Amino acid sequence: MIRKALALLLVLLPAAAGAVTLNFPAPATPAARHDEALGSYDLPVGPWRGGKIDTLHVEGPLTRIAWRLNTATLTTLQVLKSLRDQLLKQGFAVLYECDTRDCGGFDFRYDTFVLPEPEMHVDLGDFRYLAAERPDAKGLQYVSLLVSRSAADAFVQMIQVGRDPAVAPPPDAAGGTTPNAALAKTPAAVGAATAETTPAAMGKLLLSQGSVALDDLRFDSGSSELSPGEYPSLAALAAWLKANPNRDVTLVGHTDDSGGLAANIALSRRRADSVLQRLVTRYGVDKGQLDAEGVGYLAPRATNLTEAGRARNRRVEVMLTTK
Repeated sequence: MIRKALALLLVLLPAAAGAVTLNFPAPATPAARHDEALGSYDLPVGPWRGGKIDTLHVEGPLTRIAWRLNTATLTTLQVLKSLRDQLLKQGFAVLYECDTRDCGGFDFRYDTFVLPEPEMHVDLGDFRYLAAERPDAKGLQYVSLLVSRSAADAFVQMIQVGRDPAVAPPPDAAGGTTPNAALAKTPAAVGAATAETTPAAMGKLLLSQGSVALDDLRFDSGSSELSPGEYPSLAALAAWLKANPNRDVTLVGHTDDSGGLAANIALSRRRADSVLQRLVTRYGVDKGQLDAEGVGYLAPRATNLTEAGRARNRRVEVMLTTK
């Protein structure tokens, strides 16, 4: 009863003018948040078909945020219906709504923006999507919702474009509130420096074991583009390669086992190439020292039966090669 009252109170808390507020149907913990003062988003407004998704390109203040809901019983439809009803009451009109198969399944999920695991988990056999808009004196405000679940939890991603990107914090699993400061984990800030993030340590590992996993790299889920930010492992690798112009490396992309092999190999190859391009354009590495390949899910380093294992399997490794 106390938890329900707190959740209701959060809906009534003052927010920035026009901000979206959500009251979740289960205890919710914020998992990730990324804000841009001015950003752009290709809002899906139709299914994946003919090799692409019908999208609406929108620009404005941009927020991407994900929550984990502590519920083993609520279905994705129940979660989405609760949130859809709230958006309608706040003046939004639904532009497009679909479930897994109608959306386009694997292709839809991997051709639209999704925050990375484990912050946002998407079950390829059970997800739902909604896009909505709301007019005001400043123009139009857009919101998309992506809902999925694991065996123990439900997951919600909201992307909001236009107006002030403020979202009232949901109740946490203990029934309290979580400060917005706890949401300020962006993809670029997630990676942590590791032992191999000095040029000497990077070189020593490459020479002794042949390859190093660049575990601080971050890609938006389903995207082949390396997320913005500074990566200590790339700085170390670049410095070592510049100091050793006679050495060559191959960047090898890896994925988890979600989806077909051919699609995962292609995605992993594009991710490796994205890292290669970053090394050349930002760090000034000679392109002749670099190559890029992808092996999809064929070389796991952890189980694909858990979210944590799948997250470890999605990586780019640097491998010392001879040409």
